[in-house]
Amino acid sequence: MGKKKSNTPAESFLLLPTPPSTSAIVDTHTHLASTYDVYKGKYKEGKVQDVYEFVRHLYEGRNVEAIVDVWCEAPVRGLWKTFADSALTKEDREKLWAGIDYWFVMGVHPHEARLYNDDVEKDILEAMAHPRCVGWGEMGLDYHYDNSPRDIQQEVFTRQLRQAVRLGKSLTIHTREADADTERILKAEVPVDHKIHIHCFTDSPEFAQRLLDHFPNLCIGITGVITYSSNTDTSIVIRNMAAQSQGPLRIVLETDAPYMVPANLYDSLEGMKGKLPLCHTAMVPWTAGFVAGVAGEAWTAERVMRDARENARLVYGV
Repeated sequence: MGKKKSNTPAESFLLLPTPPSTSAIVDTHTHLASTYDVYKGKYKEGKVQDVYEFVRHLYEGRNVEAIVDVWCEAPVRGLWKTFADSALTKEDREKLWAGIDYWFVMGVHPHEARLYNDDVEKDILEAMAHPRCVGWGEMGLDYHYDNSPRDIQQEVFTRQLRQAVRLGKSLTIHTREADADTERILKAEVPVDHKIHIHCFTDSPEFAQRLLDHFPNLCIGITGVITYSSNTDTSIVIRNMAAQSQGPLRIVLETDAPYMVPANLYDSLEGMKGKLPLCHTAMVPWTAGFVAGVAGEAWTAERVMRDARENARLVYGV
């Protein structure tokens, strides 16, 4: 039997064309180790052999200023320290990370809440003391998949919030189809002025508005999922923001790589057939371009990128 032909696009398509914006990119939510794992799984004969080469190959010259890497597994992956320690000095960041500022957050995803215990928390607390750590997360509630029992999700979410608030760490929140419980727990446990990133928001616009109204330092995370025809709620959130104020949009831009390639990117990839097997940080400008189109005539991809960049500084200090 002949070898089955792969329908994965050539690796060269991961090197993106001229983007809709040339402003500095800050990807506030990426899973770098997982993204590299997907890359090696799809491109077994790929050009790069480690995470650092991957970053330099795809991001150098692409205006990537900073990334916030997310570690949210239980038990904690020890690899986090290798990455973080390799970004401690400017010299190392120039050599290994193409000059990109590498930051990270750590927590336990609601899918794995059932695995949270004292040992996991001890490992997270160790990571919180690292100079490259800027937040606790992602953590929260996910009632779409219910991979952990809901009562356990709520208990673990509350426990993590209390530790993060005690330490003054920014919060990276995952919430899906759990509006009422997420809102209740956040308002009960988190000071009004705390810095919060609601990651990859896809829930109701009314829920987003209640959170924005209550927490003045909260921003909504926008990924490539806003470009999907199956998701209209996130676009409504953007329209509401733009209509209510002439000021900055209260958003941060993120990829959630390796997931959710922006659908509008494919218009720029001439000659490519099929779908890219992974998302990566250099795709952020296409999400910004779509946001600008949704926000209205006064908005450009450049303006969206600038707002999101300043909000990343507000929420994470990066």
